Amino acid sequence: MTESSANKPANGEVCHRTTNGVKSCRNGFVKNHYQQQQHQKSCYLEEKVYHIASNGGLYSRPFLESFEQTPMLVAVLTYMGYGILTIFGYLRDFLRDWKIEKCHIAREREEQKDFVPLYQDFENFYTRNLYMRIRDSWNRPICSVPGAKVDLVERVSPDYNWTFEYTGRVVRDVINMGSYNYLGFAENKGMCAESAATVTECYGVGVASTRQEMGNLDRHRDLEELVARFLGVESAMAFGMGFATNSMNIPAIIGKGSLILSDELNHASLVLGARLSGATIRVFKHNNMQSLEKLLRDAIIHGQPRTHRPWRKILIVVEGIYSMEGSIVRLPEVIALKKRYKAYLYLDEAHSIGALGPHGRGVVDYFGLDPRDVDIMMGTFTKSFGAAGGYIAGRKDLMDYLRTHSHSAVYATSMSPPVVEQIIASMKCIMGEDGTTIGCERVQRLAENTAYFRRRLQELGFIIYGNSDSPVVPMMLYMPAKIGAFSREMLKRNIGVVVVGFPATPIIESRARFCISAAHTKDMLDKALEKISEVGDLLQLKYSKQRARPALNRPLDETTYEESED
Repeated sequence: MTESSANKPANGEVCHRTTNGVKSCRNGFVKNHYQQQQHQKSCYLEEKVYHIASNGGLYSRPFLESFEQTPMLVAVLTYMGYGILTIFGYLRDFLRDWKIEKCHIAREREEQKDFVPLYQDFENFYTRNLYMRIRDSWNRPICSVPGAKVDLVERVSPDYNWTFEYTGRVVRDVINMGSYNYLGFAENKGMCAESAATVTECYGVGVASTRQEMGNLDRHRDLEELVARFLGVESAMAFGMGFATNSMNIPAIIGKGSLILSDELNHASLVLGARLSGATIRVFKHNNMQSLEKLLRDAIIHGQPRTHRPWRKILIVVEGIYSMEGSIVRLPEVIALKKRYKAYLYLDEAHSIGALGPHGRGVVDYFGLDPRDVDIMMGTFTKSFGAAGGYIAGRKDLMDYLRTHSHSAVYATSMSPPVVEQIIASMKCIMGEDGTTIGCERVQRLAENTAYFRRRLQELGFIIYGNSDSPVVPMMLYMPAKIGAFSREMLKRNIGVVVVGFPATPIIESRARFCISAAHTKDMLDKALEKISEVGDLLQLKYSKQRARPALNRPLDETTYEESED
């Protein structure tokens, strides 16, 4: 595997790789401990394991990520759990076939048995026998604004989660630890809500046309100009759906004879867009610059399969924050590789825009980079802005091209005026153009809440994934039985959480995913942490055994780690 130029020593610095038995982390870098005097004074930091990239000075700040390995016993028990569930699933399918157990699933009618089947029983095996056991952990209906606290409609199931009945009771003031409400703009009062209400009275709710016909409002143009100014680029386009922003625009940008290099953990919308484009797709390991550079080098050397002609385009597709891992893209290194190999870069900032950077302008702002180094900037309005839709931003000639070639622009209905106004008002608030410092304060509060919540979870002994500055905080559950148990126990304590399992994650890496918000107060976070710790003791979820040991006789960039004795 080749070594990226972005990772080579520079300015006399030494880039320490895997030597003397020191384990390498998932992204190819040595697990390091950032040894500074103020860190050594902190008991917390001395006990934690960090991954810090030795990157030749590309980063102006420590890049700290944690991906603790799954304990061997936990992995074995997790596989055993899935194995037992599979055995019982086959047994229940046998009982259903013989009409001993009632079958609730969609099946072919007897008179259609000679037809090509519409339903594939085996493909639905997981849904039928595993997912249904914990289905009550998802799709919970809420009946309030999805802010820092929510009200839930209580429901019960008389048939083991196949159907639900509503009791008429409302569970009030549930602390919301699952919504992507990063800056707290999902609210029904305040400046944004008032602006949206005023625009609704003037423009109505729907447009009933596409942008190219009778649906191009002046507020749409105002929004796109504001987005371009916010991001520091020439032009921008807004779309009514975040998922379609990726899936419908990537095919307009790239096609056959081109190559897409996609991170293995990219969102489904990016994967779908890449497949619809007709371009060749190659996948590199998550956030691994050596893997990406190898694919780039091979693409340049060998060209297209069979003909060996040069690729028409090479497009690198990455995300700002990966929503299941909580990791942040190594954007300085990606840009360095992109420039070296003359490729294009598509950056999806769905989770990072508004949530990262001193000015809330995403991962480019977070690393202090030039927005012009990113060819195509994509993001959504559904998270930090408390609205709906997405945007594509970049050079003006690219935006002019997309206005006539993008399926989302040509065929999709225009964005709803109150939604547009919600985005404009919240974005101006972040930029400080509303005459207040509310937006800046929320960006700062989100960073503080994120650091506090992550630190406290690690102190409590949980294994958490991701970057230290990421507001997406995955906490590992591992075993299938603990997915539903954790969600139910937390709800009993008035804490709403999101749990995720296979196939959305690797089979042994089921997790709870917390999303931190600027709307969370310290009291809310403390209460949530208290209940998480309580449930963690009940379900034995405090798996973390690793402790960082400061290697005082080693250079600054190199450390070891080892498992604690307890």
